[in-house]
Amino acid sequence: MKRLVRIALVALPLAMLAAAPALAEVKTRDKSTVKFEGMLGRMITLFGGGKAAKEGIENKVAVKGNRKASINDATGTIIDLSEEKVYDLDMRKKTYTVTTFDELRRQMQEAREKAEKQAQKEEPAQAPEQQQKPTKEYEVDFDVKDTGQKKPIAGYDTHETIVTVTVREKGKTLEEAGGLVMTTDMWLGPQIPAMKEIAEFDLKYAKQLAGPQVMPTITPEQMAAVLKTFPLITKAMDRMQKDGDKLSGTPLDSTITFEGVKSKEQLDQAQQQNTSGGGGISGMLARKMMKKDEPKARATILTTHTEVLEVATSVAASDLAIPTDFKEQKK
Repeated sequence: MKRLVRIALVALPLAMLAAAPALAEVKTRDKSTVKFEGMLGRMITLFGGGKAAKEGIENKVAVKGNRKASINDATGTIIDLSEEKVYDLDMRKKTYTVTTFDELRRQMQEAREKAEKQAQKEEPAQAPEQQQKPTKEYEVDFDVKDTGQKKPIAGYDTHETIVTVTVREKGKTLEEAGGLVMTTDMWLGPQIPAMKEIAEFDLKYAKQLAGPQVMPTITPEQMAAVLKTFPLITKAMDRMQKDGDKLSGTPLDSTITFEGVKSKEQLDQAQQQNTSGGGGISGMLARKMMKKDEPKARATILTTHTEVLEVATSVAASDLAIPTDFKEQKK
């Protein structure tokens, strides 16, 4: 599963996927954090939310030709599209492992099959007439607002743009049927061709590997838990990737917030459950604990933040190489 974590870092930076001429090289330094809210947040924290969920992770990325390196204090990944290999580095133990794209594809297929079998066990058998029943249809609204606010980031002048993606049931308002809201607060700098080189590499890697494209800073295990509970997130992310290239500029600071919205019926049911809990001392304790999460029509699911700290257009050979004192660890 650790190998799949590397696949998950196929970050498709929003608003950076417009076609651009290939550049020779680029090197960046950024910091990312992720925060899960509510019951999901407590579960992920309980089972190990990782450093990204606390103080954040500073990451160095270098791209040159068909090779990319992503390094932080604890781990590193070097992807070589020509070799079709991924090198996973343990920066503390000074060791690395090598995984081929074929091995990754097999692991991904096994993970999908396992997930499908697990879903079949959890879902009750349906009658034929139930199986033929059409699922809900959804509409996705896309709204862009320039706030007029400005500030310097990483040596560039930026302006704030807020993109709101709303997923709701077709023909109904968000308040009527509930849904999901994805808000991306971006500070856009000028067009930085070098930054697009990273996005282009990630896109090539995703296509060549045919792997999942998920959010940076979130592992596949965490993303699976999120999508299982809030499947509409996929629709919001798809729409953002589709229309993100219409924005003008390069995002140098981005905060993405996902909010789940209950329908009126769901909110009423949640409020009724919150007020009931049985009699006696146990009932009183249950009501007291549940009041910590008072039902709301709109609640935050998770928030991610990524800030670019530095951009350079020169990459040394050492930036893309495995350190000479590292030893290969055979699997």
